[in-house]
Amino acid sequence: MISKYFNPYTDFGFKKLFGEEGSKDLLVDFLNQLLPTHHQIAKLSFKNPENFSNTVEERKAIFDIYCESASGERFIVEMQKAKMHFFKDRSLFYSTFPIREQGQKGVWDFRLLPVYFIAILDFIYDEQEDERKFRRDVCLKDQDGDVFYDKLHFKFLQMPLFNKTEHELESHFDKWVYFLKHLEDMDHIPAILNEPVFQKGFDIAEVSHLSTEQYDDYLKSVLSYNEAKAVTDTAFADGKSEGKIEGKIEGEKAKALDVARTMLGKGFDIDTIAEISKLSTEEIKSL
Repeated sequence: MISKYFNPYTDFGFKKLFGEEGSKDLLVDFLNQLLPTHHQIAKLSFKNPENFSNTVEERKAIFDIYCESASGERFIVEMQKAKMHFFKDRSLFYSTFPIREQGQKGVWDFRLLPVYFIAILDFIYDEQEDERKFRRDVCLKDQDGDVFYDKLHFKFLQMPLFNKTEHELESHFDKWVYFLKHLEDMDHIPAILNEPVFQKGFDIAEVSHLSTEQYDDYLKSVLSYNEAKAVTDTAFADGKSEGKIEGKIEGEKAKALDVARTMLGKGFDIDTIAEISKLSTEEIKSL
């Protein structure tokens, strides 16, 4: 069964919510909850990260959203759906892109504008349970813990570690995290989120408001998300057994069948359903 609101962890959902001109104010509001007072954003513009990718492989692995504030700060905003090896290395590598972009030909004094790498993670990367933190704000410091360089920042949100209930939300930032984590499971706007910025978010995320083409793209994105979660999470070296992996894959097959049933009910032809769900035409006909 398709939920009333889309899954913001999918590529389609995340970019629809934060990566379009019409929803730019939502991204500004969200980022300002993470940024210090002196770097608050009034407005920003989206940038094409492919412009400074040197290789085809880099262009294939580009992050979700790259934008720049009116005063020049660069922001990389990623939604990561599943565990990966060398995640911190990858984050550091990508943060160099907007640094390199600022290089100027000819005489240049090497002055750089701030860069922020913000990752919203649908997994826990902290292996030691007693060291786990929902939010990590990272910058370059010296041996005494004093900030050495204040123009490169990393902010990681390990979403599974955010466990506040609706009645425990204390700040606007709490509300944003709660909204993102539980959006797909909601069937109405909770009273505590009944504010203009979230009302707009719910309106954008309502599946019934998507065009037929957007709905197709969303279903493809859902299947991609489920596949990544099923394969990557279970295959990662975290001690899961083969039996659990097989059970996870069977669960994803059931989700694909649910998507196919929904599309049949909406009148989609079998070939389109097969392309999106990755099911065979025989499996679809059996429904």
